[in-house]
Amino acid sequence: MAHLHITGGRSLEGELVAAGAKNAALPIMAAALLAKGDVCLSRVPNITDVGVMSEILRSIGARVEFNGSGKMVINGDNITTVRAPYELVGMMNASFDIAGPLLARYQEAEVPLPGGCNLGSRPVNLHLDGFRSLGAEVSSDHGYIRVKAHSLRGNRIFFPKTSVGATKNCMMAATLAEGRTILENAAREPEVVDLASFLNRMGARISGMGSPNIEIEGVSELHGIDYEIIPDRILTGTYLIAGALTGGDVTIRKTNPDFIEALTAKLTMANQEVATGRDWVRVKGRRPAFALEVSSSPHPGFPTDLQPIMAAMLTLARGTSIIVETIFDRRYMYVDEMRRLGADMWVSDRTCVIRGVEKLSGAPVKAPDIRAGGALVVAALISEGESQVSGLEFIDRGYERIEEALVSLGADIRRIG
Repeated sequence: MAHLHITGGRSLEGELVAAGAKNAALPIMAAALLAKGDVCLSRVPNITDVGVMSEILRSIGARVEFNGSGKMVINGDNITTVRAPYELVGMMNASFDIAGPLLARYQEAEVPLPGGCNLGSRPVNLHLDGFRSLGAEVSSDHGYIRVKAHSLRGNRIFFPKTSVGATKNCMMAATLAEGRTILENAAREPEVVDLASFLNRMGARISGMGSPNIEIEGVSELHGIDYEIIPDRILTGTYLIAGALTGGDVTIRKTNPDFIEALTAKLTMANQEVATGRDWVRVKGRRPAFALEVSSSPHPGFPTDLQPIMAAMLTLARGTSIIVETIFDRRYMYVDEMRRLGADMWVSDRTCVIRGVEKLSGAPVKAPDIRAGGALVVAALISEGESQVSGLEFIDRGYERIEEALVSLGADIRRIG
């Protein structure tokens, strides 16, 4: 079985350049369907999720060219079908992002319920309620969601629960709707802001992104552009936490410190030395780390995708740490695997209690999802002896050549199989 073989005990030192954000690249790739002409993207991460989204776009007739080194060209002028293939959409949650652009430009979309990491219930009802508010008819048949409208009209859409996915999809659909749309209780994540910025560059009229209320004034058409994806805040955070846990000194460049203020605040509280500049963040690890109380929440709160990585650091912290997960009800699937490494942690409902231990010990573990995989790799870096981390099909969905990045910082890690 393919796995990462890690010999723990080395401190990480050095610099990395942040890759483009997965959670910004995927919806922007979908939004490229709205444009007439070529959309040229840069800083696109070379991860399997990007590969899957590329195949979904190709399957409906879009032209997608990707060199694997950050440059991608998408043209959606000659779509041949609005029906996305089940076998591809079922591979990741972000695949449902194509529904809004197809509805807006081609008046119809047929998309299966999305798949991806099993983090708990992620219903698309908020997406569909938003489409209905814009004038679309919604139906379900044989596992497919079908949305259709002869024309879309702007409306006020209130999300009873903040939803990144629904905010993105409804914002994309509203760009070509007649009149004004107001999204209330909208998501504020940097990736949502990046999508809005991308749409505006194509000719959309969106304001208020980054706030709970986003306004979209519909336009008749959008055009192709050149655009660079923002840096990935989750990758940035993963490598900074790894540096802290190993007692190292890690700097991430070409990133945005504002995106991870919730993380750097917690690292400082945990007795880690943090420094930031205009486009860089540096963390020097101090031992022992102090115990923390961490609660995940929508941006600008602590990101749920960094919760497992922070838990890895807290396994060796002095005292007892408390983590509360408010976003996904199955986020703690990594806990049993952490115990294999010697962590003292247990879960009750949405709360995880972590009592710091003196050391972790190498063991074979398996990643149950993307960020759990990142957490297990980080924990293995400090575990005594050798570890084998399998489940690379998850890790590779969100981390571009994670072993190469860590080797450049001094880790003893190699890919087997």
